[in-house]
Amino acid sequence: MSSASEFKDDGPDTIAPSGNRKATLQSTGRRIIKAFTTRDGLIGKYDYAFLFRPNLPFMKKEKRAAPFFGLNDKMPVLLALLLGFQHALSMLAGVISPPIILAGAANMPSDVQSYLVSTSLIVCGILSAVQITRFHIYGTPYYVGTGLISVVGTSFAIIPVATGAFAQMYATGFCPTDADGSQLPCPRGYGALIGTSSICGLIEVAMSFLPPRYLRKIFPPLVTGPTVLLIGTKLIATGFSNWAGGSGSCSARPESGLFSLCPTINAPRPLPWGSAEFIGLGFLVFVTIIFCERFGSPIMKSCAVVVGLLMGCIVAGACGYFDRSGIDAAPAASFIWLHTFPLSLYGPIVLPLLAVYIVLAMEAIGDITATCDVSRLQVDGELFDSRIQGGVLADGLNGIIAGLCTITPMSTFAQNNGVIALTRCANRKAGYACCFWLLVMGIFAKFAASLVAIPSAVLGGMTTFLFSAVAVSGIRIISTMPFTRKNRFVLTAALAVGFGATLVPNWFAFVFTYEGDNRALLGFYNAGFALAAFLALFLNLVLPDDVEDDFLPELTANNADDENDAAEWARIKGPEAQGKKEIEPKP
Repeated sequence: MSSASEFKDDGPDTIAPSGNRKATLQSTGRRIIKAFTTRDGLIGKYDYAFLFRPNLPFMKKEKRAAPFFGLNDKMPVLLALLLGFQHALSMLAGVISPPIILAGAANMPSDVQSYLVSTSLIVCGILSAVQITRFHIYGTPYYVGTGLISVVGTSFAIIPVATGAFAQMYATGFCPTDADGSQLPCPRGYGALIGTSSICGLIEVAMSFLPPRYLRKIFPPLVTGPTVLLIGTKLIATGFSNWAGGSGSCSARPESGLFSLCPTINAPRPLPWGSAEFIGLGFLVFVTIIFCERFGSPIMKSCAVVVGLLMGCIVAGACGYFDRSGIDAAPAASFIWLHTFPLSLYGPIVLPLLAVYIVLAMEAIGDITATCDVSRLQVDGELFDSRIQGGVLADGLNGIIAGLCTITPMSTFAQNNGVIALTRCANRKAGYACCFWLLVMGIFAKFAASLVAIPSAVLGGMTTFLFSAVAVSGIRIISTMPFTRKNRFVLTAALAVGFGATLVPNWFAFVFTYEGDNRALLGFYNAGFALAAFLALFLNLVLPDDVEDDFLPELTANNADDENDAAEWARIKGPEAQGKKEIEPKP
């Protein structure tokens, strides 16, 4: 099999002189025509069976590796589409989960939920292309985008803030309820969420113009690690609640009314929250993901979460849990702004959203570094720093644009680095193919309506796995720092209030007795991860480093015991024990 490194061409980081631009354009045109009109251009000589060969115990495993496709290597069109589809599948579950969860928290009707899922896929496809393309800001040393396969998707980090905000909005009357106290759809609240997030995205834009070394100094893993860990911990609670039947009003198990069964009494096969059938459906998804990881082919491993979701949907459909009414009523196609929401600024979530964007910026730095590493590119120097700057700037702009496109903030997805490492393809053509597939999935509204119709138990089994992966990412970030006395102290203080606010969310609810409209701080105290992030940031900046931890030898209890034992042995045995190095073992 021929190596992809034999076929190099110039990338967007190499700018041709003005006199050669016409020849460059002509050469590019010839390459495009050749790619679509020749066998080598369409199919090439790639071992396509490699992607679909399962990892079964009785099958013989080949020891040769697939060729590596670098950033600017020539690549067959079919392979680019196939690997791009793999990237799209690997991020599908992460892209659709936030809009489904947030639309449910705002009690949106099924047609609006389907619209938000479609729009999320479309916006992710468009904004991923911005990151992959890498635009130079004319007359400045700055860029927008990384020029890598840096795909973006709707961020999980906003879910704890948003769900807490919607609960507060219903409690204060910002969102409507009926005479019985049941929550009604709240487009005003959703508009306040995306409007506030668009404004807060300016902080990440401002951060992008700081040198990356200063960003890493102000927001080290000591600050971002526990924050991501707490976000994942909070999200796992949402996933587990859905796994048992739903995270809405039915989770309280009322004895009567519309929500006495999950999801409602009008569902095709409603059951009480926590029923064994619901637990079993979610467990089937969870176990399928594990089996895919153990026995699946490379393409199956990278989209194991989607395979698990598909298995759960098949069983749920066969058992009668699906409601087809939303799918039948959905239009054939969808696009941005078919539904709109009144944008506004909602004070109580400003501070938590600022913390979210700071976390997104630091996540972007880590993800871009990992992408450079698996793409076999340098992870230091001016070019690397410019990729970091362009990626963080694009991340902030994408968050603002997403809000204006009726979607919550975007973040650079880390799971696609695993796809790059697994398939040995870091080529931008696969990234553009991924954007194409996301657009196709989003435009066909029936596909989004099918995703919205997935039973909560099936979705919960899948999202619990994803949310746990977020928590593990936080642990990985923490593990990159040395555990000095100062770092342990800062972690202890930050996680104390973070875990406390997460596990006992109403801990601060009765401190202030003010009943007016100004509740700006309430959202901050409802977001335990934001409280932990700001505390860790403050302590890391004000506490001095322990010099003795780095430079002084440490006298342990064992050393002291050995010296005392030697002195006691010399006293008992007399002069003949002097000068002996060994100590008699203790009984």
